Amino acid sequence: MEKILKGKEVADALKQRLKQEMEEFHKKNITPNLTIVIVGDRPDSAAYIKGAVKRCSEIGIECNVRELPKDLGQDKFVDVIQKLNDDEKVNGIMIMRPLPPQISENVVKYEIYPAKDVDCFSPVNLSKVMSGEEGGFAPCTPSAVMEILHHYGIDPRGKKAVIIGRSMVVGRPLAMMLLKENATITVCHTKTLNLAEEAGRAEILIAAAGKAKMVKRNMVKEGAVVIDVGINFDENGRMCGDVDFDEISQVAGMITPVPGGVGAVTSTILAKHVIDACKIQKNL
Repeated sequence: MEKILKGKEVADALKQRLKQEMEEFHKKNITPNLTIVIVGDRPDSAAYIKGAVKRCSEIGIECNVRELPKDLGQDKFVDVIQKLNDDEKVNGIMIMRPLPPQISENVVKYEIYPAKDVDCFSPVNLSKVMSGEEGGFAPCTPSAVMEILHHYGIDPRGKKAVIIGRSMVVGRPLAMMLLKENATITVCHTKTLNLAEEAGRAEILIAAAGKAKMVKRNMVKEGAVVIDVGINFDENGRMCGDVDFDEISQVAGMITPVPGGVGAVTSTILAKHVIDACKIQKNL
């Protein structure tokens, strides 16, 4: 029988560690603050924001949501970010993406202070992740994948890891994080020839392509660890991942479900980053 890697178990364990850290903050009358910025009414982001606010509240972090009009101009948006940069009460800033077309991410990403950029939007933080340098904030989703591996005692060292997906949000930074822990990395994508053959060599297979149930039985090595980052909806409107769970769970040694896997850990990683940012800013 396969072992289900439950995100809630990982998130709960991390939450308890963070609550212990918060006790030291409260002794000093310090409350870390996260401000989430969203432009326009984005139903696809509502669930994530709700989860982040709830998790921050459970841990003791103040979380504010700045909802901005969907037609806000780029200059005014930059003004909002700069004011948050300068606000000493704000320790972490998260900008919900994608932004509307009138606001260029390539401009805005240079405006957010790296020390407050808790989801790796700034090129400064991204370059630290890609170079293996300490001190930056990695994207929350790849960090959640690593937290799951660590929690369940899955050591990437020396293992062949295959990532399906090359985005700057998940695939590429995750590849560098695994490489830092001495895994041997293959990154696959839509132009990869013989994708099933490449994926089938993996001891750790991470699916982050954004295509529902694309990973089938012929793509998974017997006993492999399978991490499903995808969030999709099937033909019946039910949430599913990039992995065909019913098929793959019969052969995988360990596997994350969707829902209840990586996504369940992400908001707790965000809270951790806010606490870490507060420590840096307060010299704690």
